[in-house]
Amino acid sequence: MAILAPPYRPFSPGFPPLDPARGDGGATIAVTMRYAPLAFVLGLFTPVLEIDGKNVPASWGRVTTPVAFGEHHVHVHVPYLLPARIGAAETTVVALPGQTAELEYRAPLLAFLRGALGPPPQRYPGLAVAVLLLIAAMVVAICACLGVFTSGEPPETPATPLVPPPVSAPFSASPG
Repeated sequence: MAILAPPYRPFSPGFPPLDPARGDGGATIAVTMRYAPLAFVLGLFTPVLEIDGKNVPASWGRVTTPVAFGEHHVHVHVPYLLPARIGAAETTVVALPGQTAELEYRAPLLAFLRGALGPPPQRYPGLAVAVLLLIAAMVVAICACLGVFTSGEPPETPATPLVPPPVSAPFSASPG
């Protein structure tokens, strides 16, 4: 196992000093979190990002977090109504000194699937199934509409009128 030494960085205006708030070596983990336009409801929920078991303030889009260099466990999920969490995904990433480890999270299109987390680009889990379900629902809706509009023959006109003709009084001739 190789030991990584911190990079040599001379103190000069061309080399910014290491930031002690960023941990040893100034490593960063950047996670870009996205949801598909078909799953627009997920925009109402804030994703949960955990690095090494600690919650990190997150939102949809790119989130950067300073970390110490070394191996880190990254977990992302979206809190939801039912089930309580959807799209759980996790990975382990090695943060090197002075570098940014880029990750991308894609929320699934169906609530019971796992999310995708890893180096970019990632695919939306369940995209093919969601598109097939959407097409099937559209076909059923079109068939139902066509069935309603073409379900019967035009109403027939009755052969006999509904209102009987007025009866005239018999003509009587009076003498005289």
